[in-house]
Amino acid sequence: MGDHDDAARYAGDAGDLLVDIRARGGRDAGAVGAAGDALANRRLLELLRAEHPDDAVLSEESADDRTRVDADRVWIVDPLDGTREFTEPGRADWAVHVALWARGVGVRVGAVALPAQGQVLSTASPPDVPALGSRRVRVVVSRTRAPDVARDVAAALDAELVAMGSAGAKTAAVILGEVDAYVHAGGQHEWDSAAPVAVATAAGLHASRLDGSPLEYNQRDPWLPDLLVCRPELTAPILAVTT
Repeated sequence: MGDHDDAARYAGDAGDLLVDIRARGGRDAGAVGAAGDALANRRLLELLRAEHPDDAVLSEESADDRTRVDADRVWIVDPLDGTREFTEPGRADWAVHVALWARGVGVRVGAVALPAQGQVLSTASPPDVPALGSRRVRVVVSRTRAPDVARDVAAALDAELVAMGSAGAKTAAVILGEVDAYVHAGGQHEWDSAAPVAVATAAGLHASRLDGSPLEYNQRDPWLPDLLVCRPELTAPILAVTT
C-alpha cells in the first residue's frame, strides 16, 4: 500500500499548507490564490523528489516535461483545484489532487484532499458510497458553465442540477453520496480528473468519457474533452443521453 498511502499523505500535507495560507489571507484574493498554487506545488514537488526521485511528474503548476510520456511511473498532481473557490471566504469546494499513473496499469492510485472539509479521500481506503435511497437524483455541474449535455441528462433522469466549484470537489460529492453523477463537457486537463477518477473507481463508481470510452492518462497532450463519473446504476441511462 506504499504508493496509495503516499498519495494520501502528500495530498493531506499540501492541503494543510493551503489551510494555513488561506487563514493568513489578505485583501488581494489574486495574490492569495497565486500563493496557494505556487506553495502547494512546491510542497508536492519536494515530497515527490525526496521520496520518488525516479518518477516523472505532471503538474498543473509546472512546465510539462514531455519525457514523462516514456516514463513507467508518472505522478499527476493538481496542487490547488478550484483556486477561485479557495480565495472566497467560507467556500469548501476546492481540493488537492495527487495521482500515480503506471505503465500497463493506468491510474489506480490517487487521493483527493478536501482541506476545508477536513477530509482526504484516497485509494488507500476507498470510501463506501452511500445508497441513493428514495431521494431525487442529483447531477453536479460547474458553478459558471453547466454544459447543455448535463441539462439533457438531468431532464432524462428527472434529476436536480447542483452547482459546485472544483472538479475534485464535484467528484468527491459523488463519492460521498451527496450527488449521484458528475457530467462535464468543454474540456479539462489530466490533473483535473486523474486523482478523483482513481478514488471514484476504487469506490465502485463508473468513470469514463461521455461516449463511454476509457479515460487515458499520461498522453502527450494532457487535454481531456469530457468526463462522466456516476453511480453504476446510472451509467446506462446517462450514456443513452450522452452517446
